[in-house]
Amino acid sequence: MKLDEFLDRVRDRGEYRSLDEAEKVSWAVLWVLAARVGPQEAEELAEQLPAPLNEALLLERGRADTFDQQEFLRRVAQQISARPRTAEWDVGAVLSTVADAVGEERFGHLCEELPSRYADLFGARAR
Repeated sequence: MKLDEFLDRVRDRGEYRSLDEAEKVSWAVLWVLAARVGPQEAEELAEQLPAPLNEALLLERGRADTFDQQEFLRRVAQQISARPRTAEWDVGAVLSTVADAVGEERFGHLCEELPSRYADLFGARAR
């Protein structure tokens, strides 16, 4: 998936006013996701996402941090200066687009890396 297509989908799903807003939210969600899944999974995921968004997954990191779904939302909210409830909407817009962009096999592997409660963050795509 090309960058414009990815951002168009995020913009439509998140009901954002602009591609810039969709890109800002996407960057924040991917950055937090990289911290949660760890460097190897983040690198493999980045290979299937468009540049420069994939760079959010490639920032130097240590091993995976094992925070829960609520902490994931809190961290995204902090990155975009939003409330956790708003961040839940934002995360759903981005992660459902990630699921579309990476294909079934990579999506399945990503879901295996996360606790089952994270499936809600991917929206209808995870069900």
